[in-house]
Amino acid sequence: MRIAVIGGGNGSYAAVVDTVEAGHDVRWWRRDMASFGEIVETGKIRVIDHAGERDVPVQPMDDLGAALDGVSLILAPTPAFAQLDIATALAPHLVDGQVIYLPPGSFGSYIMLKQLRDCGCTADIAIAETGTLPWLCRKQGEASVRITTRASRLPTGVLPERLVDHALDVISAAFPGAIEPCGDALSGALMNAGPIIHPPLILMNAGPIEHFDRWDIHNEGTQPSVRRVHDALDAERMAVREALGYSAPHFPLADHYETSNWMYGNLAHDKLVDSGDWHEKLDFATHRYMTEDIAVGLAFLVSVGDWLEVPVPVASGLLAMASAVHGRNLRAEGRTMENIGLAGQSREQVLSMLGDGI
Repeated sequence: MRIAVIGGGNGSYAAVVDTVEAGHDVRWWRRDMASFGEIVETGKIRVIDHAGERDVPVQPMDDLGAALDGVSLILAPTPAFAQLDIATALAPHLVDGQVIYLPPGSFGSYIMLKQLRDCGCTADIAIAETGTLPWLCRKQGEASVRITTRASRLPTGVLPERLVDHALDVISAAFPGAIEPCGDALSGALMNAGPIIHPPLILMNAGPIEHFDRWDIHNEGTQPSVRRVHDALDAERMAVREALGYSAPHFPLADHYETSNWMYGNLAHDKLVDSGDWHEKLDFATHRYMTEDIAVGLAFLVSVGDWLEVPVPVASGLLAMASAVHGRNLRAEGRTMENIGLAGQSREQVLSMLGDGI
């Protein structure tokens, strides 16, 4: 299958490596060709994983139209705040039948499809999103990536839901055995684990994060009191899902710590801690735990709860704390039902749009 990978972050590096090694024809595009650095000259990435170290050939491209020509699947494991610009860039080039996959999306499927339509794109495409990045991974420089583990279960929602069978068939070719249908794109958005796991970890560890040069929120920072807040916050997420009629499995975060049945499978938390890659410096002003998981994902969860009149006091409290830490009103400025133009619509109107598309 011909695949295009968008972006230059940790997830994009892992996406390129895994799809190339699976035998797909993979093109790789990011907005600034110079950012590829030595990869342009060498045509390879070094990957480090459970199988050891090796070089993987890659195909960086600076012409987006050429990169998308004949592509069935577009993988965009990019920050949620980049989705609007990416949709604008994609709009002139998309054709019927293509599938965009956002792992995860924070309801970026709607953001991107609306922007595509506003830009004049009429292609009948599907945009899907899942609950986590399919890889626990970190770049080890500009030409290397370490993949600690890979997701074994990826609950995936599709916009429009009428294209779910086609979309999941295409995505499953890149992630065989891992894709699990969870309905429409809002269901997929409400599977996003980042806004559940990271806000308590950074806000309840704010003191040591700012005091020490490096701090591992998943090791030193994951204590019983933090886990209790995780459970309460996740219960609110699941209550919102149930209010929308979405059924189990809801992929409770507790399974990440207590069972082998979560998205990353067996011993994922232990592997993450043992790698040492998350023992890092966190800047509250710029880190994606704040700018994406809270300003986008948590703000969205709070707004959906308010829209449905489902109480989400823990989510709202964490969002208020984050706003004070960050110095911005993230409830007012973040990705919310109000700011994306859906707060005035009824549940029935939104679900109809999710089924039929824009």
